[in-house]
Amino acid sequence: MSSRDDILNRLRRARQPFTDLPPIAERRPVTLLPDQSLPALRARFIQEAEKVNCRVHTPSSPAEALEVTLELIGGHARILAWDAAHIGLDGLSEAWARAGVEVAPPNSDGVLVGVTGVNAALAATGSLVLVSGAGRPRTASLLPDRHIALVPERRLLPDLEAWLALQRGDQLADFRAHSNTVIVTGPSKTADIAQELILGAHGPREVHIVLW
Repeated sequence: MSSRDDILNRLRRARQPFTDLPPIAERRPVTLLPDQSLPALRARFIQEAEKVNCRVHTPSSPAEALEVTLELIGGHARILAWDAAHIGLDGLSEAWARAGVEVAPPNSDGVLVGVTGVNAALAATGSLVLVSGAGRPRTASLLPDRHIALVPERRLLPDLEAWLALQRGDQLADFRAHSNTVIVTGPSKTADIAQELILGAHGPREVHIVLW
């Protein structure tokens, strides 16, 4: 028997902690959202996202969302991006082609702009849920200096508990099928040194949210 097998067997034989705890009778949300109508969720999401240094853009139509996205990409000829089919904005690939924007391979160096969709947008905290997978490289939101997240209103949810409830309702099948789930709340940041807030310490310095 190897040392690894010996350690794992001892862990399996060990007494499991907290087995006598009763089930939770009532789950209480961390953040109360009395009004969960779509207009209220939209307003709350924008408010919370801007609090954590996201820049929220609110085009009035998908066509205007395309224009805003191209403006945010600016003069960059290469981007990292999810496949357009996973983003949910019609005409995106064609708009990139007309503008001469190339989607680089996921492991490319030196690409300063990343474009993704979202799996959910959480109104209570202004957070974005991004699940990686085929056509949804995690590098698009983690490596570039500027992350552009395209968020259709249908992706708005009240809070993290609401998203988790959806996953449990599916017996966590979708969650288990993917190796990586990232919850993004604003640009990368740290205040470890002298308690001075630094943006872009280990990821994007800018997070732009295009919400339509």
